[in-house]
Amino acid sequence: MKVPPVKGTRDFYPPQMAVRNFIVDGWKKASLRNGFEEYDGPIFEYLKMFQIKSGDEIVEQLFSFQDRGGRDLALRPEITPTLARMVNQQINSLPKPIKWFSVPRLFRAERPQKGRLREFFQWNVDIIGVGQSVADAEIIFTTVDYLREVGLAPNDIKVRISSRKLLAAVLKGYGIPDEKLESLYAILDKRAKLPPDRFEQMLAEHVPDRKTLNKILTFMSVDSLPDLEALIKADSDEFVAYQELKMVLWTLEAMGVGDYCVYDPSIVRGLAYYTGIVFEAHEAGGELRAICGGGRYDNLLRDFGGPPISATGMGMGDCVLEILLKEKGLLGESVSQKELDYFVTFAEHYGGSTVHRIVAELRSRGFSAAFSYKPKAGLSKQFKEASAQNAKKCVIVGDEFKDNKLTVKDMATGDQELVDMDEFLSRLGSG
Repeated sequence: MKVPPVKGTRDFYPPQMAVRNFIVDGWKKASLRNGFEEYDGPIFEYLKMFQIKSGDEIVEQLFSFQDRGGRDLALRPEITPTLARMVNQQINSLPKPIKWFSVPRLFRAERPQKGRLREFFQWNVDIIGVGQSVADAEIIFTTVDYLREVGLAPNDIKVRISSRKLLAAVLKGYGIPDEKLESLYAILDKRAKLPPDRFEQMLAEHVPDRKTLNKILTFMSVDSLPDLEALIKADSDEFVAYQELKMVLWTLEAMGVGDYCVYDPSIVRGLAYYTGIVFEAHEAGGELRAICGGGRYDNLLRDFGGPPISATGMGMGDCVLEILLKEKGLLGESVSQKELDYFVTFAEHYGGSTVHRIVAELRSRGFSAAFSYKPKAGLSKQFKEASAQNAKKCVIVGDEFKDNKLTVKDMATGDQELVDMDEFLSRLGSG
């Protein structure tokens, strides 16, 4: 009986593993060059941790279980609660600001669909302890820094930026009470996903007053800072939030990624814990889900029993990203091709210990090296093996070996060089 993989999970055969490593390695490089340190946590946590952050309804969206002691646990659907717990445990000893990143394996019990699986990898970058807008800009810049490096141009993607703080201040100014904000956020978050008439209908069900409804529709239709500023009341909470938003966009422009970034009031982010700047990166055509999303969450550490401290961050899953990179032709064969520095071949009667010694010497110096496991394979078959493994060079142990000589063949050009074996090994240095 053949057992298939669980629906919504993936098998990573070597070619798929090479793509995964290409993505993850790029995430890590971008994090490190932008000054972030790596962390990780357990793959399962107490269920209550995720309920604190997202409410009891989260239970239906994750894989939860009881251990032998009857404790309610869950496979992590995200790592931000783990981050909050870890920081709170050592809050007084950790140097500020805290700039951490992680690439956890995450699990969500949901219906698998394009770009959304039950098991996936996610890149997280967070800055804790900086209340100024520059931290939000840093998170967004790091995100764009990676996307730009893998070949995505401003006409391929756009980072859409808004402010939950600004939205809250504006809605309160329109007379919306605090207790209705969260339900209203959920509707406004659907604006880009619904036809205009359907969106207006849903909004009218929560905002029956036509005058207030029109104000909200006008605010949500503005897509430039000058037009936005015309709607903002001076010397108000709205103006403070607007200035923060303006500063983020100005900083990103100064950092050279302004052409990737736009103001978009429809970016609301459904999660309740966002308190300030929010953003999402989208494929320009709008055919795919968001590549990533994030924003400021200044209350989360306090909610987990720690002190009130500023925080901002981003999460990017690998599923949508991989689809986009494939569609843009940015995951060529070179990403998944196996590569060898050397393949050691041998003519008849010259195999055995000599080949093993050379291979071992090459590997000890940091070069990748292989040889044929078929002792009676002729040179032509061994060359085919070398080509199949994408070897850069072949070392040939042939008749010249009786004079301690080796032939080194460049597989790309076909050029060959006869060298003394001891000299060849001594000049290799390290890989």
